[in-house]
Amino acid sequence: MSALPEAKLDILLARHAALEAELLGQVSADNYVRMTRELADLNPVVEAVKAWRATSREIADLDALMADAATDSDMRAMAEEERPLLEARSAELAQQIRVALLPKDAMDERNVMLEIRAGTGGDEASLFAGDLFRMYERFAALQGWTVEVMSASEGTMGGYKEIVAEVRGRGAYAKLKFESGVHRVQRVPDTEASGRIHTSAATVAVLPEVEDVDIDIKESDLRIETMRAQGAGGQHVNKTESAIRITHIPSGIVVMMQDSRSQHKNRASAMNILRSRVYDAERQRKDAERSADRRGQVGSGDRSERIRTYNFPQGRVTDHRINLTLYKLPQVIAGEALGELIDALTTEHQAAQLAAQGSAA
Repeated sequence: MSALPEAKLDILLARHAALEAELLGQVSADNYVRMTRELADLNPVVEAVKAWRATSREIADLDALMADAATDSDMRAMAEEERPLLEARSAELAQQIRVALLPKDAMDERNVMLEIRAGTGGDEASLFAGDLFRMYERFAALQGWTVEVMSASEGTMGGYKEIVAEVRGRGAYAKLKFESGVHRVQRVPDTEASGRIHTSAATVAVLPEVEDVDIDIKESDLRIETMRAQGAGGQHVNKTESAIRITHIPSGIVVMMQDSRSQHKNRASAMNILRSRVYDAERQRKDAERSADRRGQVGSGDRSERIRTYNFPQGRVTDHRINLTLYKLPQVIAGEALGELIDALTTEHQAAQLAAQGSAA
């Protein structure tokens, strides 16, 4: 394992100390929020660095004690017994520091556009899409995040043919980004009289919420159409042209929004979704150019990639990217144990990054 970059660690410690000193003085409200957030991000790695260096000093002291001819046998024996424990602790802290120093995805702290679409399986697929949405909704609530449905098309028997929601909360993209792909369910539908197990699927797309500064979308590249809202929606339906359809001509991406009575609000929501989709398409194109073998072991985020199976008869959830099976399907679907899968995927991704760094060094 590569040695830790001591100079970089010194810079981190210095920055942490400078922030603490600045916060003791007069700081504007905006700067206070920014600085306390940066300090909170630095705290774990700074604590690990201080503990690692303290452990390194203890090991050096033990080595000096054992090398001293004047050290009696009992003290030497105690030192020899303690040293492996300190070495193990040092290695653990060093690994924590390496992970903390890995390059961060610039989008990790962003809010998320969560899109779930029923796939193969008819009504059962729509019901499963609804189950997935509620799973993410509950998981988000446990994180202290908020979820706002932007648009939804309900299935004939319940659930959703398609649902798009905004998940707002710090680090939402970092937690949810590995959820993109095809989710498969195996269970006996309520409508199945013979008790046969059916397999159906839903596709999940997790896109970081993108701002104007992140991607340049020219007005001339957009075709914006207004129309009357369709379907259930009260007296305003078919009377006012509040529905909006925006086409991004270069990519062919189309977003339609009609959930609000306000054309202005529908346009703002549609542009929000469009920016995320255009950014995501560009990001995937660049990933493809870098070649498949450089992608993380947890997958490329390709929407066509089957990533997870929820098997109700056996009560298990299997993530195929890391060959992890949990026999706690009810807790996962309830959003309570979803974090275990997400943490395992994050750890695998970090291990792949560390391995890539090691081979590049």
